Amino acid sequence: MRKLAITTAAALTALAAVCASGEWVYEGQWGSKGSGEGELYRPIDVAVAPKGNVYVAESHNRRIQYFTPDGSSLGLWRVPDGSPIGVAVAPNGNVYVVGNGRHWVQYFTSAGSFLGKWGRSGSGKGEFRGPSAVAVTPAGTVYVVEAGNNRVQYFTAAGSFLGKWGSKGSANGQFSYPTGIAIAPDGNVYVADTSNNRIQYFTATGSFLGSWGGLGGMPGKFRHPYGIAFAPGLARVYVTETGNDRVQYFKWDPNASVAPASLGRVKALFR
Repeated sequence: MRKLAITTAAALTALAAVCASGEWVYEGQWGSKGSGEGELYRPIDVAVAPKGNVYVAESHNRRIQYFTPDGSSLGLWRVPDGSPIGVAVAPNGNVYVVGNGRHWVQYFTSAGSFLGKWGRSGSGKGEFRGPSAVAVTPAGTVYVVEAGNNRVQYFTAAGSFLGKWGSKGSANGQFSYPTGIAIAPDGNVYVADTSNNRIQYFTATGSFLGSWGGLGGMPGKFRHPYGIAFAPGLARVYVTETGNDRVQYFKWDPNASVAPASLGRVKALFR
């Protein structure tokens, strides 16, 4: 994922003016229930590689699949020792995975060759209880959200502990069974706070910036959204849904009217 280069106050002002006149709108989808190549069964998380390929973690099929940006299948691999429920792609192409019922982070090459892992059961620094999603910044920092501990931890690329935030609850900055995490191009952190039916977003070190939510089965609505990921250059946002067995993706429409809540999200994204 490329970091947007905004080097002057004038450029930032111009970008904010453009974004203030639009919003994210539904663009398309792919997938149907099954275990064949290109099919999906309970897709839990989604990640976008630096060149735009899309990686999907399937817990029930115990595998990672990857696709072109529009959904054509490129390949898959089985994940050893557990069912994958979280996936992220680093700037160098390495793929990070967390697993259902396992208290570790594993990482692989872009085609699925195993590279290493870290973590153990617990609630201390570098320990996990129900890690449910993982994300990687453009600099290679690895963020892990834990449904069991209701928190976010972040690490170096090789697993050294850097920091954490969060606790159980429904107030700003608290979580109830969080299951998805993504890094925006500016480094802000977006978390799918599933049982609170909302997305929350934060600075890189955990300061609360805002939230939004929604429910349904029609295009543009959600039923149990678990994964969220930005495409390179903020061209798209991808969301997986376990309730609808699909991936939806959204593009920025500069001609659409924007509600105050959406405008707040745009301002936070480019802060």
